[in-house]
Amino acid sequence: MTELPYSASPVPNDWHRKGLPAWTYHSEALFALEREKLFLTHWQLAGHECDIPNPGDWLSFDLLGERAVIMRGADGVVRAFHNLCRHRGARVVDGDSGHCKGAIVCPFHGWVYNLDGTLRGAAKPSSFGAMQREDFGLKPIEMSLFHGFIFIRFTPGPQPAIAELLAPYDADFTAYRLGDLLPVQLPHWASDLAVNWKSVRDVDNEGYHVAMAHPALQELYGRTYRDLYLESGLNISHGYFGDAPGRGWSVRHYVKLSPPRADLPLHLQQAWTYYGLFPNTVIAMTPEGAQFYQDLPLSVGKTRLTGRLYRWAGETRQARAARYLAYRIDRETSAEDQQLSIWSNESMKSSAFEGFHLSDLEYGLRCHHDGLRTLLPVMTQADAPPEDRMAAANAELTCQSVAAP
Repeated sequence: MTELPYSASPVPNDWHRKGLPAWTYHSEALFALEREKLFLTHWQLAGHECDIPNPGDWLSFDLLGERAVIMRGADGVVRAFHNLCRHRGARVVDGDSGHCKGAIVCPFHGWVYNLDGTLRGAAKPSSFGAMQREDFGLKPIEMSLFHGFIFIRFTPGPQPAIAELLAPYDADFTAYRLGDLLPVQLPHWASDLAVNWKSVRDVDNEGYHVAMAHPALQELYGRTYRDLYLESGLNISHGYFGDAPGRGWSVRHYVKLSPPRADLPLHLQQAWTYYGLFPNTVIAMTPEGAQFYQDLPLSVGKTRLTGRLYRWAGETRQARAARYLAYRIDRETSAEDQQLSIWSNESMKSSAFEGFHLSDLEYGLRCHHDGLRTLLPVMTQADAPPEDRMAAANAELTCQSVAAP
């Protein structure tokens, strides 16, 4: 088997095999802390530069009451702003994506913004008295690009700059020439699931279930599948295909049609590779395409599974057919994972549920749960604090952690 060029941490010989307690999956008060200290303070992937190729093109990104718009300016620069008019707070753009020709016009009262977010003018400006236009531009949001992917975060947080954080992925992303990506005809997808977001992550963070729950993936690469655990909340899942023809229609034809990629390093040829980023994002690569997917919480009991799909520039007819077949396999796998997420989430409210007992092949869950417990030490408690004491209990445990030698 080809050696993978990553500095991965081995699974310890002896480790605590319990996961998070069940109460953490249905506490409203804990969910409020997750919003404040996890999702709004960590990098979120909003799209790729190729999604907004022209001046005035934009993408939106909503997360737990915050609204972002990412736009390419007249100067070609990509910027991120709060999708919030400085007059009354209306959305200045509405929808998943679109184009503003020359300016952004608020649909509520007609305030006009330049494509770089500066205020061009308010409707009936004399009615506002002495108002300085430079004080009323769209509010910027922290944004970074990494191989064309657009990352934003709404408030400062513990993760380093995105280039530093994702440095272990740099060589692979360079080899894939991600700057050459193009969106597919219908790039964006979304599906809402009535589960806590952690139940979705728990399923996706381990490959132990592949052999039983995902027959197509098992046929495709299950014999060579590996999970690797890196530092700083990064993880890689990797599998090679082509050593067997496959029995299912999609797998059988995909293996025949997937184009050879001699331009890629050996460990990426005939491989499906998934690059994870804590807490909720995965970027996936195959020889004929790329995608990212993420789990965006809508409430304590509802999660939006969403992402975007991409193709390589200069796509051949054969590669396009292989990409379609890969999508078929992915779609089937996603449906299987969604059912597993529902069952897992249901169990958290059962009186018979006594907690996780994890396999070495599920160490990815432990890594993810450890990341959550570090940020929110209240999750270490076997029993839930009272809802009205959740934030205070977490603050007390945080102080204890900082004070500990």
